[in-house]
Amino acid sequence: MSLSSPSVLAATASDPGPITRLTDWAVSLMESLGAPGAGVAVALENLFPPIPSEVILPLAGFTAAQGRLGLLEAILWTTVGSVVGALLLYGLGAALGAERLRAVAARLPLVRVEDVDTAEAWFARYGTTAVLVGRVVPIVRSLISIPAGVERMPLGRFLVLTAVGSGVWNTTLVLLGYGLGERWPEIEAAIGTYQKGVLAVVAVLAVAYVVHLLVRRARADSPPQPGGPAPRRHARR
Repeated sequence: MSLSSPSVLAATASDPGPITRLTDWAVSLMESLGAPGAGVAVALENLFPPIPSEVILPLAGFTAAQGRLGLLEAILWTTVGSVVGALLLYGLGAALGAERLRAVAARLPLVRVEDVDTAEAWFARYGTTAVLVGRVVPIVRSLISIPAGVERMPLGRFLVLTAVGSGVWNTTLVLLGYGLGERWPEIEAAIGTYQKGVLAVVAVLAVAYVVHLLVRRARADSPPQPGGPAPRRHARR
């Protein structure tokens, strides 16, 4: 059965916008390459987060339900694609390195080199959990590979954590697409709501962090009070 058969087209006809175009692109990859095509699409999703896995993975499950792909084959190849994409971002982080990151921080307004040191200490303590859990959080699932590379997390550990976390995410969405059949686009709507919640939390945290930096800068630049200690100025490294 062709992936462009009426059953596939009917599943996406209700959304003539970007999601349908993305679906058509994923369909063409899977028609040309089979299950490895799904892996290529997921690898690109890791590198370009606007490509949503909540479309590609359920579609792979749906096509497996149609008998065009093997279910285990779809899960395996999409997980391989996730690991490959994450590994490329890990390499980007490793190429940047902690010292270059400190040099960038030293030139940024509001940011101190000590902030990089704090982030490094946090990642050294919680990095394993962050990489594992981050693989099931939209947006974070791609970006978490970069600090892992910056901090040179042991490559073997990174690959295992990424494979396990990605395997859970991919298996869940592929199985949902397999079970829902032609209703698989409903998954995109549900995950979209989850993603909006994550983005809202990230936005609030980002605003809170900027406010913290502004307050810290204002205190550092304020003149000393009569009879009081001079404000501390943190030397840059």
